[in-house]
Parts: sequence; structure tokens; C-alpha cells
Amino acid sequence: MRWPWQRQTSGDLLVCSWESQTLAYVLATPQASGVWAISKLGTLAQGSDTLPGFQQRLKDLGLKGLQAVMLLRADQYQFLQIETPKVPPEELRAAARYQVRDMLKTHVDDVTIDVVQVGDELHQSSNRHSFVVAALNSVVHDVLEFSQAMDWRVSVIDIQEMSLRNLQCALSKQGEAADRAHAALVLIPGQQALLTISANDELFYTRRFDVPEGFLTTVWGQGVAEVLPVDGFTPVEEYVPSYGAGDLSLGEDFSAAHAVASVNRDNFHAEDDPAQRLLVEVQRSLDVWDRTWSSLPLSGLRVYAGERSVELARWLTMQLGQNTVAFDVGAMFVGFDAAPVEQQAICLPLLGVFLRTEGVRA
Repeated sequence: MRWPWQRQTSGDLLVCSWESQTLAYVLATPQASGVWAISKLGTLAQGSDTLPGFQQRLKDLGLKGLQAVMLLRADQYQFLQIETPKVPPEELRAAARYQVRDMLKTHVDDVTIDVVQVGDELHQSSNRHSFVVAALNSVVHDVLEFSQAMDWRVSVIDIQEMSLRNLQCALSKQGEAADRAHAALVLIPGQQALLTISANDELFYTRRFDVPEGFLTTVWGQGVAEVLPVDGFTPVEEYVPSYGAGDLSLGEDFSAAHAVASVNRDNFHAEDDPAQRLLVEVQRSLDVWDRTWSSLPLSGLRVYAGERSVELARWLTMQLGQNTVAFDVGAMFVGFDAAPVEQQAICLPLLGVFLRTEGVRA
């Protein structure tokens, strides 16, 4: 299976995810202006239907026989980071497969992998690193089998980190210097938070973490003071990635002694406050970036939290002292804002697939 995809020059494109017997889909057509016009968008659960019966429902919606790209959800693959093996390019994938064998949740022979360089050529240090995508062969098989039953012409399977990279890079070109680093944070109910930092059309850093229970419905800001300067220097070594966990999570030491020094903890305990816990997670991630990529300061942070995106952006701006705005893709995807909010949340990760170009690695 080849992961990179080169976008067709014209015609409708269907982007889907198929996970837990639920299909999320966006059908869109490129316009001369460079935007995409969405004609169909939604989610559909198989429920009690047989698989053939469910596929017939999709065919009745006009989703049969299309050019398509399938996107894997975060639970369907691992996203790991390794030191790039010093081997010829044609041997890179085999070498990476051997290197990640002990990081995988299953036997290495049971996964399909691909390798992606971390960052760009300009900012790579002498010790280069790579991301490794590892998906179960059974997951890839199920996705392709479903696609074949729908007569979809699928040339590649994509992943969420790369889709989000495409979205944030496209947005950065509209309002700020494209060569500056920019962060994106996406919070979707029922899923882990996904934070990515990109620059120069490339992904440099990514992290998944759990959204504290109740965060998306709580009132933010109670008991949390405005950001003050961080007191003291925290060594980078405290934030060693936990690769064995299957993502780029930071180390597990989240004690109060190393929590965000800019937050007032006099009125509550961090472990009891969803807003405080999420703030610590985001602050730690940005702190890692500042210390490890000092040559690429962040130009800002974009956040998505459904109907509360603008509210969250304002709150994080106050708490982090970082320019934060809502993740708004309406100008690039005509018709997206008209969809129900709950469907927007599920379908947002699909949109970045439409923005791939031949000159961008996947």
C-alpha cells in the first residue's frame, strides 16, 4: 500500500473514514478559485444493517463508483518517531520496520508501515529523525475491502496528522508568514486531542493526549489566573517522548512540581479541574517546542472545539500568552459551515486530504 497521494487535477473527490462500523464522508469538487465546493458531507452508522445492506444505503446516497481517498482515524494506527536509519533510500522502510518492532502493540509482521521525515531539510539537525506510520494489515484490508464493494477508486490511505498539517499550512499562508512555525489543536468529543506543529509545508511535531472528562462542557477560567512568566528553567530531558505508547506523548511525569508555573493553583487542585489539566498538557507541548526548535518560533496557535472554538481561542490566549485563533476552514471549503456542528467535528479531519499537492510529501 502506498501512502502518498497525488491529487487529481479535476473532478469530484470523496474522502472517507471507516471505523467502528461508522462511515464519515466528504464529497467535494475543486473550483477555479482554488477552494473546494462540498456537495455531500455526513456520517452514517451501520447499526443493525448487514454490511451489504449498509453499502446499499451509501449507494442510494450517490456515493458509489467515485475517486476516493480513505483516511485512518487515530485509533487505527500508531504514529512513532525514530532516528532515521543510515541506509540507502530504497532500504529505509525495511530498516524502520526493524527499528520500531519493540514499539508496536502487535507483531511487526502484522503491520503495514511507511516512513516520513520529521521537519524539512533546512532545519534538520545532524541527528535526523523520521515519523513511522504503522497500521494493522487487517485494518488496511478492511478499508480496502469496503472501498472495493463501493467501487471506489482508492490509490492511497491517509492519516490524521498529515491531513491536519495540510489544513494548518494552507491557513498559515493566508494570514502569516508561511515559513514560520504554526500550531494546531483539535478537540473532538470522544477522541484524543491532536496537536501538531508545522512549518514550510512539513510536519515537525505532533502529540496526542486525552481530553479531561468534562472539559468541552465546563466553564473555563474559574480559578485560573492570567499567564505570568514561567519561573525557572525546566530541562528538555523531562519531556522525553513515550514512544512505546504508540504516539508522541510526552513523558508521564505530570507532578505539580513540574506543572505550568504560570497558572495560579491556590484555589484548586490541578487533578480536579479539567481546564487546568488541559492547559498543562498544551503548555508542556509548546514548551518542548520552544526549547527544541528555538530557530522556529511559533507564529500562533489555531484551535478547534466545535461551537466553542472562538471561546477556547480567547481563553488560551489569556492563559498561555500565545496568539490563538479559532480553526476556521470555511473560506477554503464552501458549504462546510452549513453542516450540523456534530458532523463538522467528525468530518474536519477529512478536509486536509483535499489539500495535498504533488510537491508535498505524505
